[in-house]
Amino acid sequence: MPEELSVGELGRAVSALRSEIQAMAQGINLRLDKVVSTEVYSLQSAYTDQRITQLSQDLQKAVDAREALEREFEQYQLAERDRRERERQARLYQMIVPVLMGLLAAAISVWAVVAK
Repeated sequence: MPEELSVGELGRAVSALRSEIQAMAQGINLRLDKVVSTEVYSLQSAYTDQRITQLSQDLQKAVDAREALEREFEQYQLAERDRRERERQARLYQMIVPVLMGLLAAAISVWAVVAK
């Protein structure tokens, strides 16, 4: 026949169960303190989604501005390269034309002396 528990043992078992139930209730209460209501959660989610959308739009604007700046800088570099090339050619012509004029004058002088 199974052994029957004495009244003292039953009291201790009930007391142990009571303390376990109280500990579980405290754990549940701690978890419930961390729970957020559905309305607050939906509002917070909507705000978070709105903020993420705004940040992505701001990021896209920054990327577009950077790309535009890069295009402008590239155009500036090309224009500057062309300007420098024109200046180089102008300096070359400014140097060659007087030399050619001097050679032409010398040739005319030599021809005038030889033709006499």
